[in-house]
Amino acid sequence: MSPNLDGQSVASVSRELGVSEGLLHKWKKARLESSSDLEKENLELKKRLKEVEIERDILKKAALIKGCGS
Repeated sequence: MSPNLDGQSVASVSRELGVSEGLLHKWKKARLESSSDLEKENLELKKRLKEVEIERDILKKAALIKGCGS
């Protein structure tokens, strides 16, 4: 279960919409294939930003535990 850009898993979105996970994956693939290069880059950058924010938050918590952060 990998989260999407909004942090929801495919499984939770499929339950919410009442469709199969496979159908969501097909929709996502079709959307990505029809996207422009700029749209694809924007999606990748948003994904990477989310990953970096999560990493930052982990490092902040580690620094607080060690007593190094403010």
